[in-house]
Amino acid sequence: MGEVSREERLIVGLGNPESDYADTRHNLGFACVRELARRLGAKIDRKRWQSLVGRFDERRVWFVLPQTYMNLSGQAVAKALRDTNLTPEQLWVVHDELDLPLCRMRIRRGGSGAGHNGVLSIISALGTPDFVRFRVGIGKPARKGSQAGRGYVLGRFTKAEADRLPKIVDGVATALEVALDAGIERAMDRFNRPGSLGCDEIS
Repeated sequence: MGEVSREERLIVGLGNPESDYADTRHNLGFACVRELARRLGAKIDRKRWQSLVGRFDERRVWFVLPQTYMNLSGQAVAKALRDTNLTPEQLWVVHDELDLPLCRMRIRRGGSGAGHNGVLSIISALGTPDFVRFRVGIGKPARKGSQAGRGYVLGRFTKAEADRLPKIVDGVATALEVALDAGIERAMDRFNRPGSLGCDEIS
């Protein structure tokens, strides 16, 4: 395996706490990071940094699910980076993405927050956009406007969308494993393309 597998990482899944939000589109980041931790045999059950936290020592990975609500995610992430002595370059954030269709993912370094409140909060708290994002598509609402968008991301998946979720979550977890084992560039080459998550896209 490459050098990336030996470097410590902080993997953050974005979402909102409380059971009311558990199955919403905005909590897809939580689901993907939980699946990776499950595969590695790690539990995300400790309370720290205003988050639920887990650790997998073999690959030197921290799992962090902020419990601050989405628009304050940066507070939790900044505390976690400070206490672990990690840099933004060692941070990977997994989050839902309106600008990609369902069943599509794009891995990228840096860039704007593209209107995602969780990502914007992290950029603001860290003072830099220079961290890796695993952007997991959820498609766009039929109606335009901020209120329509808010209702959409906080809404639950349709039956057709929910049928695709297991493959999406499984595919994103696999992408994270590839990135840990072989590096971000290898994961980008494999997963930044249509069909890489193994399900038909819904825009």
